[in-house]
Amino acid sequence: MRSERVETAKRFAPALLGLLLGVLALGPALGPGFVLRYDMVFVPDPPLNLPGAGFPRAVPSDLVVALLSRIAPAQVVQKAILIGIFVLAASGAAALAPSRRLGPRLVAAAFYAWNAYLAQRLLLGQWALLLGVAGLPWAVRAVVSGGRTRLAAALLPAAVGGFQAMLVSGVVLLPVAATAPAPSRTARARRVVTVALVLGGLSLPWLAPALLSQAVTDPAGARAFAARADGPLGTVGSLLSLGGIWNANAVVPGQGAWWSAIVRLALAAVAVWGFVRLPGTQPPDPARDGVAEAARDEAAEGGAAEAARDEVAQAAPGRPGPGEAPPYRIGLAVAAGAGLAVALAGAFAPGALGGLIARWPGFGPLRDGQLYIAPLVLFQAVGLASAVARWNSRAVTAVAVAVPVMVLPTFALGAFGRLSAVDYPDEWRRVQSIVNADPAPGALLSLPWGAHRAFGWNDRRVILDPATKMFRRRVLWNDALLVGLPGGGVLRVAAEDPAVAAAQAALRAGSDARAAALARLGVRYVLGPASDNAFHDAVTVFQGREIRLLRLDPPS
Repeated sequence: MRSERVETAKRFAPALLGLLLGVLALGPALGPGFVLRYDMVFVPDPPLNLPGAGFPRAVPSDLVVALLSRIAPAQVVQKAILIGIFVLAASGAAALAPSRRLGPRLVAAAFYAWNAYLAQRLLLGQWALLLGVAGLPWAVRAVVSGGRTRLAAALLPAAVGGFQAMLVSGVVLLPVAATAPAPSRTARARRVVTVALVLGGLSLPWLAPALLSQAVTDPAGARAFAARADGPLGTVGSLLSLGGIWNANAVVPGQGAWWSAIVRLALAAVAVWGFVRLPGTQPPDPARDGVAEAARDEAAEGGAAEAARDEVAQAAPGRPGPGEAPPYRIGLAVAAGAGLAVALAGAFAPGALGGLIARWPGFGPLRDGQLYIAPLVLFQAVGLASAVARWNSRAVTAVAVAVPVMVLPTFALGAFGRLSAVDYPDEWRRVQSIVNADPAPGALLSLPWGAHRAFGWNDRRVILDPATKMFRRRVLWNDALLVGLPGGGVLRVAAEDPAVAAAQAALRAGSDARAAALARLGVRYVLGPASDNAFHDAVTVFQGREIRLLRLDPPS
């Protein structure tokens, strides 16, 4: 009976570790209210909307959040998703670790759930991407263990995340499917086709609107979103240590310190060594291929007979037995190298990448190259677990579990306050209810004419305009971006939505003709700052301290 309890505890230990790391990382973000930062915009009572005319970046993630918000409050849904990212990442990495012993599995779990990549993408608000990255180890296991249904289930987090999460998953899963052992070439080809079909089918919610949309991609984005140095080791060193994001405000506080950069790069080197040493993941032992001998190693490490019984248990699908090479080894290495190459291409050859985007907008998703080092994160988590398994030391294992937090301590407590929960002022909710209760058709135009906002009630954190997600009607907003460059200056990335140009032309009209010009474009409401008096022929529906809602007369 006791051995069963111990075995159950070991099975759930990685998930529990992920939960603890999530609570530590989010800290004040778990309080009442919404966490609002850059792309992470959750709103109360989100509407069930179809994709707009621009590129479907938030498809189907916004729809899934809206559906879940019918069951629980939207702020609870957000916190559950954020915590779930850490739990899913830790448990998945542990399940994929090339060892059945608990110590190396916890090492993989801690590293995959606490690293610069995850921290930077979270500070950029890209929770939907991280949902797919967190589920990536489970998807790799599903590929090598077989089963279309299992693969589809493992890819659900990425499918919810949308295009970025599915693209990153495809970069990993297709090479794994093509290189993992199979009874024959036909079986391997069939597996690749199956993986491609599942990826394609789960991508349809965003792929179909993307192909039908009239969105355009500015080649200047290749330079604007290229990977950058976020520490003293340059762009290459930043990428190898899993950083290098293009937005300096998404860098973890203190991440650029010499000691942190060097230790993270050293960890990367150890992880590469450990991965290269696969399949020899067990410590040196003349009988290491015997299960009983491996069990005694664990018993010696943990000092308990239950550890031996745990080791004798059958290996999970996708995890190798003693002395066996992980079936995902070659595919994961290829994916990590390909992702790093994409990031380096954007950093050192942005002109070439921009030229590709100019020829075909389908290359547009490659402009944020650092995004594609997600396979390298999983590669290093597996490699570090392999290295720790070879050392076979309780002290080394304990340090390896703790070192990810030790080298990025300021990721804790919401990156020292950069992530915290706030509530929307009552005037936002009142405007939302007024607009959503109006059955008359027509779009809403959001001002000021820019993509981001920095409200005082959100401690001036930069967020995507929340009006884009609040209303049950089309929202016209300027999705052009202004990106600061490392050497100074600002680069403008043109808007993707073709309707932006027409709305911008109408806004340039005189104050007496502006409202009529927008009404002819199908605009019914204008939401802007409370002090904005640029519309003489509009009816004020709501006037608050911060925002003002105007209604335009329909064109005659």
